[in-house]
Amino acid sequence: MLHISVTHTAALSQLPFHHRDPFDRLIIAQALVECLPLVSVDGPFSAYAVDLLW
Repeated sequence: MLHISVTHTAALSQLPFHHRDPFDRLIIAQALVECLPLVSVDGPFSAYAVDLLW
């Protein structure tokens, strides 16, 4: 379980709007801050500088 931190929300506010879903954008921000890969087939995730698996 990864709790939402102030750092995550700060990163979220800086993300471009390639993805419109707020929860998915939060997941992207957390992955970027924590240097974690994402596992998803959601197309807009690939527009961000995050390691995407699947």
